[in-house]
Amino acid sequence: MGQPRHLTPAMPFSLQLYRLATSAAEPLAARWLAARARLGKEDVARLGEKLGRPGQSRPDGPLIWMHGASVGEGLSMAPLAAGLMVQRPDATVLVTTGTRASAEMLRSRLPAAVIHQFAPLDTPAGVSGFLRHWRPDLGVFVESELWPNLVLGARTSGARLALISARMSNASFHNWRRVPGGARAVLRAFDLLLARDEASATHFRVLGREPDGVLDLKSGAPPLAVDAAELATLRRHLGARPILLAASTHPGEESLILNRFATFLRRDSRPLLILAPRHPARGPALEAFVRSEGWTVARRSKNQGPENVEVFIADTLGEMGLWYQLSTLALVGGSLVSGVGGHNPLEPARLGCPFIAGAHVENWPVYSALEAVGGTRCVAVSALDRYFRQTLMGDPALATMSQRAQAFVAARDHDTQSVAGRLAAMLVR
Repeated sequence: MGQPRHLTPAMPFSLQLYRLATSAAEPLAARWLAARARLGKEDVARLGEKLGRPGQSRPDGPLIWMHGASVGEGLSMAPLAAGLMVQRPDATVLVTTGTRASAEMLRSRLPAAVIHQFAPLDTPAGVSGFLRHWRPDLGVFVESELWPNLVLGARTSGARLALISARMSNASFHNWRRVPGGARAVLRAFDLLLARDEASATHFRVLGREPDGVLDLKSGAPPLAVDAAELATLRRHLGARPILLAASTHPGEESLILNRFATFLRRDSRPLLILAPRHPARGPALEAFVRSEGWTVARRSKNQGPENVEVFIADTLGEMGLWYQLSTLALVGGSLVSGVGGHNPLEPARLGCPFIAGAHVENWPVYSALEAVGGTRCVAVSALDRYFRQTLMGDPALATMSQRAQAFVAARDHDTQSVAGRLAAMLVR
């Protein structure tokens, strides 16, 4: 199972400097968190968790700790947490994430018996307090960023470690290449390393750690939740209107989408455009922008309905499955402008929603495989009109595309679901 365990080697000079720098920053950590809390970016009642002061007691028995910083990583861990509980019912599962949004999202997604905590800041004292309290037997990292104090501290504490669905961007790769000794020390701390894709696997090899395989944890996740009663209500109110969904959009994308939407708007078909911004807090500003462009608009967070408007802003958390299920065609955002890298295409595929994306999907290599089987298309902004027109016409090619995407994802999901057993086998206690 991966590389054999060894005694922790002497810490490379680069990591010694990192430890000194993060130790020096510790006195400022509480002030920094308090400032973020005043801006609504932190949970005031749980700031102590980020400083290594856990908010719950540790149950007796073996403990499996799973960590992923963001909303996406947190959600990808939820089904794996459930699988580990089936494999090891005697163990407690602790999930840590880094953001307030991830904690709110996971509240309804994690099994009731799973403990959630905020991960400590990567300072020596914060990490020490966290590990001393929780004493994990197995640590499972689902991360795109590697935090040296947390990883090496967990290894030194005696926990077995796995890094799975591990993505390493080009920027992170070049940063770690500047400190090759530090990179080797951190990566070799893991007993099991499963890269998310072949590009990341190559990066890990160059940095001195041969991956134990490739696994994309976004495969194997259940379909996004859909409120069946709400879906039926919306369908009744909207009737046969064609519905276009722009999912997880970012600034700069909505104006491009509205421009293309305007070119094919037909009064007799009355298509509806749903804008679901990646960050729901943008809802008010987005409403003002859409209204200034001359569109009729309503907002989900204001309990307004979409039946009497041209544009509906879906600015709530946890309802993307509802919008995918409702829509005739989805455009997955983060892909029309550079700098984001696209968003998860597996979510609409699982729900049988035909979808397309823009050209900027470099963070999701799976788009290439989906295009190869005819499950989606990545298109230039100027070509969006063609697919919007297909929506109006009820083109059967859209249904064919969604069927191919759904079959592709189902096969990958089956392969991924076996990882829970592999991880459970690492828990020797």
